[in-house]
Amino acid sequence: MLNKKLVLAVNEAYLVRNNKKQLNGQHYYCPHCKKRVILIVSQQKSAFFKHLNHYGNFMGEKEEHHSSKMALKAALTAAGFNAQVEVPLAAGQIRADILASSNLAFEIQCAPLSKAEYNHRHALYKKENVKDIWIVGKRHFLRQKIKKTQLIFFRRNQLWREYYLEIDPIKQILRLKYNILLEPLTNKVHYQQINFSLDEVGIQNFWKFKPILHHYHINPVKQKQYLQLQIRQKSIKGIRIAKLLYEQKMTIDNLSSSVFKHFREIGSLDTATDYLLKLSANDS
Repeated sequence: MLNKKLVLAVNEAYLVRNNKKQLNGQHYYCPHCKKRVILIVSQQKSAFFKHLNHYGNFMGEKEEHHSSKMALKAALTAAGFNAQVEVPLAAGQIRADILASSNLAFEIQCAPLSKAEYNHRHALYKKENVKDIWIVGKRHFLRQKIKKTQLIFFRRNQLWREYYLEIDPIKQILRLKYNILLEPLTNKVHYQQINFSLDEVGIQNFWKFKPILHHYHINPVKQKQYLQLQIRQKSIKGIRIAKLLYEQKMTIDNLSSSVFKHFREIGSLDTATDYLLKLSANDS
């Protein structure tokens, strides 16, 4: 149902393919259960409607993965890509969630993933000369603080700097978080973000997005207080930095002011550890 009228998937797909409407730019509803459905446009079979969120906002990881995969595949197809799903590569050692072209694949990760398994799959893509773009589901969404399990999903380019991709099949959006930086000592991240609709217009806008990068501000006093607290509470970080300070016969007050002022890249050492290790290397 669309605007209280019954519509056919094949007719709606015809309008999409001929640029007369955006893919899923309007909300379709099932005439039986009244729940929302999305239009899936495929080059291999007839267009069809699929229930979007049968499990509501508590969509399971398998359903989230499947819905995300089909929505992104449909958007890529509408944007002109010959996108295929579940394509075997590397003699069947991996299956690309979505193969958009002969050298471009999208992986949608909703379930947990170990670094070892990620490295294995990433290496196979590289061996096949296929660029793998990883997009995460809600389990891995980037919030205020970074987790070690999220590190494998970060990418970098000149336009977006450090960036991270998320997909939300319920809201039908692809979310780009970019210009991501870590505070000097904490695991708190700063970033900009933009949403792209999962349709041909959204994919086109995503591909040509050129942002204006912001400059973030830091409070050096709070960074210093955080370090003092870590040492006092004897956290892993606090013990490590206290040991390095002792070896250099220094206190927190002896640290360069730059330690508390400069953001750092994803995956890098905290600024205090980095500063003290460099001092130790110079001594030797």
